Amino acid sequence: MAYDTNNVFAKILRGELPCVKVYEDEHTLALMDIMPSVEGHTLVIPKAPAEEIGDLSAEDVSALMLTVQKIARAVKRGFNCSGVMLVQLNGAGAGQSIPHVHFHILPRETGLELELHGRAIRKPEELEPSAAKIRAAL
Repeated sequence: MAYDTNNVFAKILRGELPCVKVYEDEHTLALMDIMPSVEGHTLVIPKAPAEEIGDLSAEDVSALMLTVQKIARAVKRGFNCSGVMLVQLNGAGAGQSIPHVHFHILPRETGLELELHGRAIRKPEELEPSAAKIRAAL
């Protein structure tokens, strides 16, 4: 299947849709999830156009994973949590809803409940305090 250049993340990367940025480099972008499962729910996406992780070059996978590691550490420090959950889905059959590779990074604590993803859209001003915590921990 051909990459959908009109998916949400492609539009964000082109500047056609807003986002609350946490971190950006030449190959990746980290941003706040607008439908967070928990406070601090962050996404990391490659700038390369790829639907699934297998569609990325080795260089792009390396860059993506380095950013995932950097952001996961910052989420853990910024939210002073004992763990982080990394989620990456490939294909509709796995539950991937946006056809662009992305990692979810969620701060976690034993007993902390997760809300169902996609239930409520948060405004940028609601997400900015979480983004600031993560940026400060980078």
